[in-house]
Amino acid sequence: MRISILDVQTLGDDINFDAVRNLGEVTVYDLTRQEDVIDRIGDAEVVILNKVKLTAENLPYAKNLKLICITATGFDNVDLAYCRAHGIGVCNVAGYSTDSVVQLTVAMAFSLATNLNTFDRYVKSGAYTASGVFNCVKPVFREISQLTWGVAGLGNIGGKVAKMAKTMGCRVLAYKRTPSEDYPTVDMDTLCRECDIISLHTPLSPETHHLIDARRLSLMKDGAILINVARGAVVDEAAVAKAVLDGKLGGLGVDVFSTEPMQPDSPYQALLNRENVIFTPHMAWGSIDARQRCMDEVAKNIESFVEGGARSRLV
Repeated sequence: MRISILDVQTLGDDINFDAVRNLGEVTVYDLTRQEDVIDRIGDAEVVILNKVKLTAENLPYAKNLKLICITATGFDNVDLAYCRAHGIGVCNVAGYSTDSVVQLTVAMAFSLATNLNTFDRYVKSGAYTASGVFNCVKPVFREISQLTWGVAGLGNIGGKVAKMAKTMGCRVLAYKRTPSEDYPTVDMDTLCRECDIISLHTPLSPETHHLIDARRLSLMKDGAILINVARGAVVDEAAVAKAVLDGKLGGLGVDVFSTEPMQPDSPYQALLNRENVIFTPHMAWGSIDARQRCMDEVAKNIESFVEGGARSRLV
């Protein structure tokens, strides 16, 4: 079986691919430009990819293709209708990165709520040594246990974030389509009004595009903390940047951007030197544990397909 991995660099070169290599003849590409897709899928029976787009324009050239394995939960980069019409199976991997994303979410919340960047810089700059005072407790920070944490999107990731917030003593409010049995469920405006910390875990859809906009930012408590580990366009980035610059938001954590990587004209460029802002390069999903788990799940999906099963099948 001929297997092509089109963008292995998105998974990293520090994980073990033996489970896939044991299934056939594997050709590995670090990255694949869209103009190179046709050449690289032409002989493959199985294609493994992350971000590369497989469409009705390039898929007809893959005459031997039987299965597409996406190393992610999202699948908007593969034309499912074409695959369904032409008998090409498609699998994704769900749930592999839950703990990794939860960890970054909580780390951002704790760091921003405690002003860790500011205190760290105070010591490293020499100001603490020069002060002659044994401690420094400004800027003021509050205990997480005294805060209300709003979780927008209560799926696997949001649900576990809510559980951890509750364990820390937070009052937890949830925004989701249907009421939760575990947490008070409120509309988004109420979530913005009542919460000290808001973390976003929703998929991007027409309903969630700019879920956080200028109006909802204006509803938030002064000094509220906003964390986006969902999708970049779930927030209006220009409005969010302005809320930080104006002092409305007390903290901002962002792992996802409307265009990735962050562009030179991104509104977030104005926040690069802010101590109350944490930017990470869409890495929340990517602990080595999660990346290895993802590739092992892909191997299991291929094995299932070969045996006539439908494990993790989208099509």
